[in-house]
Amino acid sequence: MSAEIWRRLGAEARTAEATLAPFLADTAGAPDAAGGLAALLARLSPSPLLEPGALRDLARATLLPQDVDATLADLQAITIRNFEPGGLLGTWIGGRGFHMLLAHRLNHRLWRQGQHALAMACKTGAAMLGADIHPAARIGQRIFLDHGIGVVIGETAVIEDDVSLWHGVTLGSTLTRGGEDRHPKVRRGAVLGAGATLLGNIEIGEDAVIAAGSVVLAPVPPRTTMAGNPATPRLRHRHPYAEFRA
Repeated sequence: MSAEIWRRLGAEARTAEATLAPFLADTAGAPDAAGGLAALLARLSPSPLLEPGALRDLARATLLPQDVDATLADLQAITIRNFEPGGLLGTWIGGRGFHMLLAHRLNHRLWRQGQHALAMACKTGAAMLGADIHPAARIGQRIFLDHGIGVVIGETAVIEDDVSLWHGVTLGSTLTRGGEDRHPKVRRGAVLGAGATLLGNIEIGEDAVIAAGSVVLAPVPPRTTMAGNPATPRLRHRHPYAEFRA
């Protein structure tokens, strides 16, 4: 699947405007996906704490095949669920949420390898993209992070596969409860609307929908729509992306 996504992206890149040719040749037109993703990341979020050019080499050496596959799955998921035209190439160039997920996959891999200081240094550069995602946060694949600006995801947060979330979403802690596990767990297929705030070690059930601007402080059952501050269940539940589920 990832090989086919990469092939299609390359084909779209070859039809783009000539002005973009050098950038696309270096990224979407690279011989392999890992090299192309490393080149894209180096252009997007160079950390001020790293020497020039170091991020590209670091990403190329660190990203594992499963990280590359997950990132390309994100690329396709965002393209499919987004209403804007442009195809895979449009997401590659302008999908800020996709860029943030790519950066996080490198940071998370570094964190898991025990390179915590380096992961945090790369996170500092990635924050230039507009989100703050702790390197330890666990994020699945086929994620639709739309816009992504203002997203904050805490250290012990979990986001499973097929989740969709918009700008301004916060997965934070309440600061009133002890324990190491203090951030939300968002289960497969859930949808988090713009500006939704989820606080504490709570579970957001599979295919749940959290309306824009809601504040959620308690667990949410699967296939439930929540809205308001504090959020309360709504009688009608409709999942906006049910037909795109894998």
